[in-house]
Amino acid sequence: MSGEQRLFIGGRWVDPDGGHYEVTDPATEETVGWAPEASRDQVLAACAAAREAFGPWSRTAPEERAAVLARAADIIRGRLVPYAELAGAETGATTVTARGMQVGVAAARFRRYARVEPAEWAIPPQINEAGPMGRAGVFGALAVRQPVGVVTCVTSYNNPWANTAGKVAPALAMGNTVVVKPAPQDPLSVYRLAEALEAAGVPRGVVNVVSGRGAETGETAVSSPDVDMVSFTGSTAVGQRIAEECGRGMKRQLMELGGKGAAVVFDDADIASAIAGIGTTFSFYSGQICTAPTRVLAQRGVYDRVVQGLAAYAARLTVGDPRDPDTVVGPLISAAHRDRVESYVELGRKEGAALVTGGGRPPLDRGFYLCPTLLADCTNDMRVAREEIFGPVVVVIPFEEEDEGVALANDSDYGLIDYVWSGDVARAFRVARRLRAGGVGINTVGRNMEAPFGGFKRSGVGRDVGSYALHAYSEVQAIVWPG
Repeated sequence: MSGEQRLFIGGRWVDPDGGHYEVTDPATEETVGWAPEASRDQVLAACAAAREAFGPWSRTAPEERAAVLARAADIIRGRLVPYAELAGAETGATTVTARGMQVGVAAARFRRYARVEPAEWAIPPQINEAGPMGRAGVFGALAVRQPVGVVTCVTSYNNPWANTAGKVAPALAMGNTVVVKPAPQDPLSVYRLAEALEAAGVPRGVVNVVSGRGAETGETAVSSPDVDMVSFTGSTAVGQRIAEECGRGMKRQLMELGGKGAAVVFDDADIASAIAGIGTTFSFYSGQICTAPTRVLAQRGVYDRVVQGLAAYAARLTVGDPRDPDTVVGPLISAAHRDRVESYVELGRKEGAALVTGGGRPPLDRGFYLCPTLLADCTNDMRVAREEIFGPVVVVIPFEEEDEGVALANDSDYGLIDYVWSGDVARAFRVARRLRAGGVGINTVGRNMEAPFGGFKRSGVGRDVGSYALHAYSEVQAIVWPG
């Protein structure tokens, strides 16, 4: 679909020093295209180009930057079908997901940050008495958001469009320049996004994209002395290594890491609603999403109904070619990742969990598929209940009373998004405030796209989305003067 892709460095399309590597369609195992392998020198050149472009871009009027983002949104929306076809081929997402949740969300995010917001606000005056610092007086102050500088954006494989747009759009809106290092599994979509920005009139060097299969590409993009901030979405283990490098260079960081979302289902919950919400783990990106409610804590009075309902729900889902409009569950991203998920299913059985449904591969000739899998009778100390599996696997754990449910939910290394299902609104909000998670969904897995997004504990550092992303990609400067 894409032939041999070139790198995007300093506003030019450049042949890669390291040649190309194959990008595989996880549904068909056929070649989608050939991604470029950047050398260390080319990554450093991209960072240097972003540094050179930062001064002029940061001084550009916010309205002009917003106009570029608005044009990019229009271009992406206008090319939705071919862009979604490529996204589906690279990621294995269904057509509906690729159009609506990948390319469609990317266009919406560029449109969102094409809206200029105030970047300064007044601080109440302060009356100072005479002293060592000078005579008495009234001092005014102004807080001003300033761009950070050059931002390296390391993106995830599960949604190359929306994840990249969620970093690049607010970073550019604040006057930063970016170097994007896409996930090696599906980088071609990110180069299409760069093409859209180029067509929208983004100046040379403001956006750069470099890819590679090995760790060196990302490590160089993070450690370059031209880089001021790193925005990363991915595993906690990789995030820790990036954070160590950022610490050595005193670089700002925004980390959106792993999750093991607890779904606390109380006796008085709308069980059909809970099952439909939790069931998105099976279908949405085939469970390859950090916000999924993968760890179900069901109160004893509804435990059997929840298990039976989830088993029936999973059994009804059509697994197969994501291009087929009847398909609900597509493939996992690679054969290696499917092997990893399958190893967790087997581990769960060895730990004593009951395999209620799934656990095997569907009868398909090609593709990296796994049937939606439900493990019941789990305990919170099992590895399948504690570690992020990142696949269509849900574990169910019983609890008796509210305090026990909260304790089990919080007994996790992760804290990205948890969920509460209860017919008692007061209890639902009470429990939500007790959960150690960056976000809590009450009787829903839906999101408010202006609400802050990020995690507690090993699920991340910082917050983005909406106006919070503008804060994330900026430094706050204080200006003080005598009144």
